[in-house]
Amino acid sequence: MFRGKNYKESVKLVDRSVQYDSPDAFDLVIKTSKAKFDETVELHIKLGVDSRHADQQVRGAIVLPHGTGKTRKVLVFCKEERQQEALAAGADYVGAQDMVEKIQKENFFDYDVVVATPDMMGIVGRLGKILGPKGLMPTPKAGTVTPNLAQAINEIKAGKIEYRLDKTNIIHCPIGKVSFGVEKLVDNYTALINAVVRAKPSAAKGQYIKSCVTASTMGPGIKISTAKQV
Repeated sequence: MFRGKNYKESVKLVDRSVQYDSPDAFDLVIKTSKAKFDETVELHIKLGVDSRHADQQVRGAIVLPHGTGKTRKVLVFCKEERQQEALAAGADYVGAQDMVEKIQKENFFDYDVVVATPDMMGIVGRLGKILGPKGLMPTPKAGTVTPNLAQAINEIKAGKIEYRLDKTNIIHCPIGKVSFGVEKLVDNYTALINAVVRAKPSAAKGQYIKSCVTASTMGPGIKISTAKQV
């Protein structure tokens, strides 16, 4: 795999055999970020669970203390009498059956999060095969199926993220931008890792957090010691 000069220079700053304390890890993330844009900082948490079993799923949502640094577009499914309320709360798009058809016929995906009132799930459910694979299907666990539209929209706009296991039992989440600096990145990291620890399934046995790695968009992976959290 071809690696550019900047990446090779960044790798020299990282000791792959070391698990860094979180402040040192995010200091390194900033130092190894060489791109000309404000890179996203991501967290990758490998868990000692088996996502194939329903009783070992790990999924939830959390509002990061300092947001993600990205303004997320919100699509809301609700009945006509509540659409003005959703728009006033900051929704970018609102609709009902008309929006279902727009997604089905026009491949409309200019949004990052989908929120729906419970009474709309009958029609939103028809989009399962389209929204599901993109991770956009509303769910009560993530707080995106709710009668409280204003609260849900405000939290998403403030930096609410959803975390969930992939098929390899890893959670991938953005936790901010390089420009945030060490302190804000540590705050966001701590909030997310503690939420994941609290979400530990009772069926999980053995070591729960196997590894935790952070990296900027174009930078190398840096291992974080999670001993204090586990």
